[in-house]
Amino acid sequence: MGFFAGLRGARRDNKELGLGVWRRAHDRFERGLDRFHQVLEGIEGDELYNGLVEIANGLADLQQPVRAVCRRAQELKPSTGTDIPAGADVVHRALSKAANDLAMAAQAAAMARLEVEPLGAGTTGNDLHVLENVARRAETVAAGVRHAEEAVLRLS
Repeated sequence: MGFFAGLRGARRDNKELGLGVWRRAHDRFERGLDRFHQVLEGIEGDELYNGLVEIANGLADLQQPVRAVCRRAQELKPSTGTDIPAGADVVHRALSKAANDLAMAAQAAAMARLEVEPLGAGTTGNDLHVLENVARRAETVAAGVRHAEEAVLRLS
């Protein structure tokens, strides 16, 4: 991405998400997703890698719903500072929890790598066990995003 494309994207984000709590909630979720994808860097294409990629793709599918929630919340309850707008605390709490759960999913993925990699190839039973833990964390993220979507609808 070039400098000007990045600048246009930042301006669009400022316009759609504002500069307050909704922008920060969106950016925090994005950072968690970036962290999850960083965990995938440098591992080989084995069962663990394939499972983590599948989970990462599911988490990436949550980007647009999170952006939509933040954009809608900014429209209904604009924020320019650090204070959560009156009546929007449930939406903000759901977004914050989803971002926190995403960070925990990234940490679980990193721990999965550490647990499986020293054992070497052929540890598919162990791979399955650690993938289940990461998948549970990812489902918690998805549930948090769904909760935020439901909460923002109640703001209308």
